[in-house]
Amino acid sequence: MPKLPLIFALSFLLLLGSVWGSTIVMMKHAVSTGYQPLGLIFWQLTLGAVVLTILGEIRNKPLPLGLVNVRFYAIVALVGTILPNTFSYIVASHLPAGLLAIGLATVPMFSLMIALFIGSERFVWRRMLGIGLGAVAIALILGPEADFSSQGIGLFMLLALVAPLFYGIEGNYLSLKMPSNMDPFTALRGASIVGFVICTPVMFITDSWVNLNHTWTSVEWAILVNASLHIVTYTGYIWLVGRTGAVFASQVAYVVTLSGVFFGMLILGESHSALVWLALGFMLAGLALVQPRSTN
Repeated sequence: MPKLPLIFALSFLLLLGSVWGSTIVMMKHAVSTGYQPLGLIFWQLTLGAVVLTILGEIRNKPLPLGLVNVRFYAIVALVGTILPNTFSYIVASHLPAGLLAIGLATVPMFSLMIALFIGSERFVWRRMLGIGLGAVAIALILGPEADFSSQGIGLFMLLALVAPLFYGIEGNYLSLKMPSNMDPFTALRGASIVGFVICTPVMFITDSWVNLNHTWTSVEWAILVNASLHIVTYTGYIWLVGRTGAVFASQVAYVVTLSGVFFGMLILGESHSALVWLALGFMLAGLALVQPRSTN
């Protein structure tokens, strides 16, 4: 597949990262009325399963359904959507969008730590320094006066790191266990369908159903838009990796973090202390150091 011209690749990277960052604001708005996480995840999985199945039929790509494939879908659904999104929705109503965006920027750092632990990456001091800078950024956000009580920002900031941890696990699992008979689009389709099967009974058992059969407000539209944008950003990222390589595409993390902070200020009227801005600087510097090794 031919490489993209640099100007087009950069433009697409900025667009993708900006759209991705906007989902953080959508997520905050979706939980503003007390909707339960599993109910919101149910609709996200439902939309993903329907849209990706239609795309799969258009592309004439059958869905592999062997035991190994179904187990793969189930693990990806759990560690890539159901578990991390549950924690993200829980903390979204308690933290500013800017802090959520900075928290999500730790995904590459968790990915590297896991890869080092399982031996799929080699130890490099430059990248370890990047992990250290990310830790400093989180420490600055928590602050020496951080409140870790049941309603304190410190507790919810720590909980916000659970989702990036799961995403780091997912990334390493995908790189090691992706079956040879499927591409990333097919994997996401299967994970959405199996995730729907897993999530649905748990949602009803926990009384987390989100009823959308009424007059829609901006909250319901935010649920739909957020689910749709997740499909767009994920498929857009896969396409960008295929056209530019993993190293270039990974720079989207910078744009997601910055746009999440920016949209939080622009749309939600958020403001941040000097410590948060300093933490953002440390996090971006850490991201620059924790870039993946070149695979091109």
